[in-house]
Amino acid sequence: MVDPSSQDLSRLTAVALRDALASGELSAREATSHFLSAIETRNRQLGAFVTVTAEQAFTDATAADKLHAKLIREGRPEKLPLLHGMPIAFKDLTDVAGVPTTHGSAALEHKPAPEDGALAAALKDQGVISLGKTQVPEFGLTAYSENRVAPPSRNPHSLARSSGGSSGGSAAAVAAGLVPFAPGTDGGGSIRIPAGACGLVGLKPGRGLVPSGASAGDAAKLVVAGPLARTAADAALLMDALVPQHQAPDGGYLANVGRAPEPLRIGVSLDSPWAGVYPFGVEPEAMDALERGAELLEKTGHSLTEAEIRYDNRYPEAFTTAWTAGVGSARIAPQREALLTPLTRTFRRRAQQRSAVKVNEALGFLRQFEHDTVTQYSAWDVILMPTLAQTPRPIGWFTGGGHSGEPWPSEWAGDADEDYKRQCEYAPWSSMVNVCGLPAISIPVHTTAAGLPMGIQVIGRMGSELLLLQLAAALETP
Repeated sequence: MVDPSSQDLSRLTAVALRDALASGELSAREATSHFLSAIETRNRQLGAFVTVTAEQAFTDATAADKLHAKLIREGRPEKLPLLHGMPIAFKDLTDVAGVPTTHGSAALEHKPAPEDGALAAALKDQGVISLGKTQVPEFGLTAYSENRVAPPSRNPHSLARSSGGSSGGSAAAVAAGLVPFAPGTDGGGSIRIPAGACGLVGLKPGRGLVPSGASAGDAAKLVVAGPLARTAADAALLMDALVPQHQAPDGGYLANVGRAPEPLRIGVSLDSPWAGVYPFGVEPEAMDALERGAELLEKTGHSLTEAEIRYDNRYPEAFTTAWTAGVGSARIAPQREALLTPLTRTFRRRAQQRSAVKVNEALGFLRQFEHDTVTQYSAWDVILMPTLAQTPRPIGWFTGGGHSGEPWPSEWAGDADEDYKRQCEYAPWSSMVNVCGLPAISIPVHTTAAGLPMGIQVIGRMGSELLLLQLAAALETP
């Protein structure tokens, strides 16, 4: 039996929690109460949640319990939604009806969203109970979740360090057991970076697979939605809710995740399209993770060879142009511009000064880059590298600042270009995957001597999401 008052409820896998809710062993109100209590206890330390919507969560949980009782009474338990009663959280870039979407920016007026965004609507249709909104960087632009709206999102493995970004609050919440799993969005590494930092499985699906992943102002079609979870099976369950049935594997992701994949040809690479502009070092802990991942993959029957990938050195400028185009057109009142962080303000000004011709040239280049890179990758079944080149960074490290956990002061320390450079050196293998539209997964495989998680990233071919989840499942420690 599941004891709803037990701390063990937070340790249950999402699959086990889903089963307990579906069977009636646990009510939606009991699950909601437990996880809200966990948030109340730990969020002040973690900064994972910006907004907690307890009242609405209990209203939705009560409705879920009534639906469960009705369907059981009618002998139709199979009609329960896939994620009936499952507590979840949405990052604060995703509209949830009746809840302000801050976009991590003090420059915006924080009015309640009039309706659910596509991602929230899709998962609510599957039966989830939203507990609130999680911390993000301003407009989702950075690899760390620190802004002027609320305290920074901290890493549950070391509170002095960042949980990554832009899905940093969601990753911290999952890793700390404040929610069983969570959807993230990823336009340049925003699922995989926090997954790597927090020791989670983080899957970025391929372009177009998850219909609720699209983002307004994303001309380069970089952004997709995908799962952050503690296990491959939990990530597979969330994929079953995110992906339309006609596009999912036969039987779904969860039913197939435990099946071992055929032996693969794996290319191992440390090459990065950022290296020409920002030559970066790879920390020993990142190499330890890569070596551990390679060893585990070889033990499970796969063959690894070195992959030398050549990237066009015009990539950094083109990606940055596409990545920041949206912030240039964001509707911000002139008198509130000063409330933007230096990085956002700098890239917004540059975006507004660029001509439409320059943006279109960048988009055209990225399509050619996609073709050239995918062609090179096709010599192998998957490409392997560390998720991150460095251990999770200290709070304030990217901005050159640092603070006690209160919202950032008006005199924000740091330089925008140095901040951006540090991010590119921290996560040099992320954004090109979005440009190529390919699926990729971060898998936790190593813990440093200081107790910090480190992961590997595996990039697959189009349509290989199930394969990537199967590799993650095969590498999990029993």
